Amino acid sequence: MPVVSLGLWQNFGHADPVATQREIVLHAVDRGVTHLDLANNYGPPGGAAEETLGRLLARELRPLRDELVVTTKAGYRMGPGPYGEGGSRKYLLSSLDASLRRLGLDHVDIFYSHRFDPTTPLDETIGALATAVRSGRARYAGISSYSARRTREALAVAAEVGLDLVVTQVSYSMLNRWIEEPDASGRSVLEVAHESGMGVVAFSPLAQGMLTDRYLRGTPEGSRAARGGPLRPEFLSPQNLEHVRRLDALARAQGRPLARTAIAWAARDPRITTVLVGARSVGQLDDSLAALEDPPLSDEEIAAVEAIPRDTGINLWASRSSDL
Repeated sequence: MPVVSLGLWQNFGHADPVATQREIVLHAVDRGVTHLDLANNYGPPGGAAEETLGRLLARELRPLRDELVVTTKAGYRMGPGPYGEGGSRKYLLSSLDASLRRLGLDHVDIFYSHRFDPTTPLDETIGALATAVRSGRARYAGISSYSARRTREALAVAAEVGLDLVVTQVSYSMLNRWIEEPDASGRSVLEVAHESGMGVVAFSPLAQGMLTDRYLRGTPEGSRAARGGPLRPEFLSPQNLEHVRRLDALARAQGRPLARTAIAWAARDPRITTVLVGARSVGQLDDSLAALEDPPLSDEEIAAVEAIPRDTGINLWASRSSDL
């Protein structure tokens, strides 16, 4: 995978200009971003991001299909009723079939269990991933937002059913370092993944926009926090914003924006395979990719991150997966 990959979680819904979505994806591929990450519920509405990429895969990207890593997930709410979310075999496989129709593909490269589901036996969830791979609907299987304990359990079940669980996708940023924290066994998500040979895809390296200069002087109109999106107003606490201001000052002293520093920080650990970024414009994407060309982080920047509490309360996925 490339060091920086493109996630289509935000800015790829029906309310976003189709021309801009097209421009961002094609520019990313032109820049060597070969990994395009989706989930069944990305949009809004759910399915919209897959439909967008499906149109591009049918036309402009058709000759490049085998050069791309196209990934999708299922686990969070996508439809009504008991089979519209969770980790059941019925939901995961029917969702994958629907994703393939929207994408216009006969397979994705990685299919993920998007979250740990305590209401479904893990052998059923992992067994569904095994079926997806064996049926040819997915080349590889992965998990997302699983804790160290649940990752170990998933790996054990996968070994029993003969599935190679190759990757875990987790939130990770200077303000959200939960994957570094050891659990009761003394092992962290990063350590479990590394020891088992799993790749690690780090998403939300900018903490839903907090690690930019956008919120240094309040909440701008039209921002994610103002729109009631995943960046909740309570995340922008005085303490968290003070951390961001200090990091911003240090980044500027090094001659680069905070966002590029945050991406470089998330990618610094050799156990991280790729860092997923979003983009609302080609310019924003180029700025994220520029992080690959910046000098290494300074000792002061690294020390400032180490001074931040590991739990700043912004892990959106804690109560819905990684704490379960």
